[in-house]
Amino acid sequence: MSVGRIIEVDACVAEGAAFLAEADPRMAHALKTVGVLPLRRQGDGFDALLSAICGQQVSVASASAIWGRLEAAGMTAPEAVAASDVEALRALGLSRPKARYAIALSQAGIDFAALRDLPTEEVVARLTQVPGIGVWTAEIYAMFSLGRADVLAAGDLALQEGARMLYELPKRPRDRDLRAMAEAWAPWRSVAARVLWAYYAHVKSREGIR
Repeated sequence: MSVGRIIEVDACVAEGAAFLAEADPRMAHALKTVGVLPLRRQGDGFDALLSAICGQQVSVASASAIWGRLEAAGMTAPEAVAASDVEALRALGLSRPKARYAIALSQAGIDFAALRDLPTEEVVARLTQVPGIGVWTAEIYAMFSLGRADVLAAGDLALQEGARMLYELPKRPRDRDLRAMAEAWAPWRSVAARVLWAYYAHVKSREGIR
């Protein structure tokens, strides 16, 4: 199995968007509505996953504040986290479970460079062996840190709600339902995710939902 297409630059996202618009009238409608999609590429490695753990189940502002304190304390490298303890990490803003997850990640011995060459299924399987890293976090890492073009984090509530809105579904699709829908968007499911996120944000803003 290969890693498939990698999204590196804006032109890759545009290619995927053109494919989706041609293949799916509702995707074409969404793209006309939301305009140019963001690249959303970011670096990979330990700090990217630690940042994802920090952001679980908290607001963007809270996650940014915690991350800032970790950076200021030099606690974004695996060696530093491994040498720390739960109470020290809690003092920087992490909850007790997240502090344990951070230490477990620092001790997991993940070869982050090797992940770049593994099929997405193997990346997810490897990362989810670490406490605190679920399928959603692993798939988000594959999408944005590794640039995989054909991943959809179907457990994401905003993606599910975006799909409900765009396809006028009677209720929000569950994880497995959205994965079934997403088969039609291959090999650009990561771009389809960008469409759904953007469409969700557009409708949310238009309706004044907070």
